[in-house]
Amino acid sequence: MKGFSNVLEPSFSEVFKNNHDLKGNWHREWFGNDRPIILELGCGKGEYTVGLAEKFPDKNFIGIDIKGARMWKGARDSYLRSLPNASFIRTRIELIESFFAPGEVDEIWITFPDPQPKRKREKKRLPGPFFLNLYRKILKDNGVIHLKTDNRELFDYALSVVNRNSLETVRSATDLYAQFPGNPLLSIRTFYEEKFLGQGIPITYLAFRLPNDKEIINP
Repeated sequence: MKGFSNVLEPSFSEVFKNNHDLKGNWHREWFGNDRPIILELGCGKGEYTVGLAEKFPDKNFIGIDIKGARMWKGARDSYLRSLPNASFIRTRIELIESFFAPGEVDEIWITFPDPQPKRKREKKRLPGPFFLNLYRKILKDNGVIHLKTDNRELFDYALSVVNRNSLETVRSATDLYAQFPGNPLLSIRTFYEEKFLGQGIPITYLAFRLPNDKEIINP
């Protein structure tokens, strides 16, 4: 990972309760353009970060995960393909406010996160209120959150959060490829997604807008 120029790996002490030097400066100092910045949180192998960067060269993409062994594949693939609009940060998602200024991020993708099914782990769910209240601190007002998952319970939970907080739904699908076939934004398939589809498990998808001034509460 340290050999890739498209990867940041700051230590915990560098960013815990501290701002990274790139906070508020991604357009000017990292990407060298003013194009939209889109995050993939819990990016794993980075298939969506790389895939979206290839399909949409007019946008900037950053994959974020704490597990470097997984992220290495996406970092390597984007580096070898010379994708200037694909980068990666190895850090905890809880620390993203240390990396991005208010309104610096345009959209967020959450692809196949750990569903954290136990009630006591609810705070760890990436589309839950704890994290949504983090996201709205860095997201443009009414920026879009995308959730793609094979776990119907997590999808239903996220939808209940959206409905409880009267958030605007952009798109919703309980069987993505049956309802939206051929959509270039949704057609990228991750390693785990291919595995789930091979087992006959439908993929769900939810996209909704997150206003900056709305405190998100549990359903």
